[in-house]
Amino acid sequence: MSRGARGERGLLRAAGQAARIALIALSAAAAAGCSHQKQETALEYMPDMAYGPRVAAQHEDPLRPGLSVMRNPVEGTVPVGYTPYRYGPGDSLIAQQELQNPLPRTVETLERGQRVYNNTCVVCHGPQGDGHGYIVPPFPMPPTLHSDKVRGWPDGRIFHVITVGQNLMPAYASQILPEDRWAVIDYVRALERSHRPLPSDLAGAGAAGAGAAGAGAAGAGAAGAGAAGAGAAPAGTPTTGGKP
Repeated sequence: MSRGARGERGLLRAAGQAARIALIALSAAAAAGCSHQKQETALEYMPDMAYGPRVAAQHEDPLRPGLSVMRNPVEGTVPVGYTPYRYGPGDSLIAQQELQNPLPRTVETLERGQRVYNNTCVVCHGPQGDGHGYIVPPFPMPPTLHSDKVRGWPDGRIFHVITVGQNLMPAYASQILPEDRWAVIDYVRALERSHRPLPSDLAGAGAAGAGAAGAGAAGAGAAGAGAAGAGAAPAGTPTTGGKP
């Protein structure tokens, strides 16, 4: 082997050793950087954003002495998608004049009102709306929904009572959506009409019963159909006859 070849080989060996030493040093530095014994970083980028001043929401605002850091919303602010109710508990007469039921009295509306009524209202007012709810007794019996007073109320008055409450009845604005309140009112009107059916309801039910039972059982068919079918008459007929 020539002298030049031996020198080149020695340089390669020295370069390999230097590379191994550099790799070991780099590994040691990386291990030191990941050590849990490290107390502070060697270099921080924009430390003012990481260590900015902080105050609790209930503390005094240093920029407004005497006031809290947590500020109240601007006057008149309302949440997105929320419509505030503009009537107070004592505005029942105004509410009954200005509020109108926007829902048509259809089968779908009555079924929707029935579901909400059975989920929320039935415990006090009972399945028939006569006040014989599941919690009566030991709780006081509410007035019947079939009284002349309630039957004479406009839909807006009932909506107002459901929203803000009345006497022992609490407000249900947070439990029942506005459109569901109107649906419940339509269902209450159906209950009222089933409790006091109109002559046209009984006549229509009697004619249907007579046709099904035959001429010999016309009277019995009319009586049975009138008693059983009066409650279903408003569901199939979008009429306003049950409204006051």
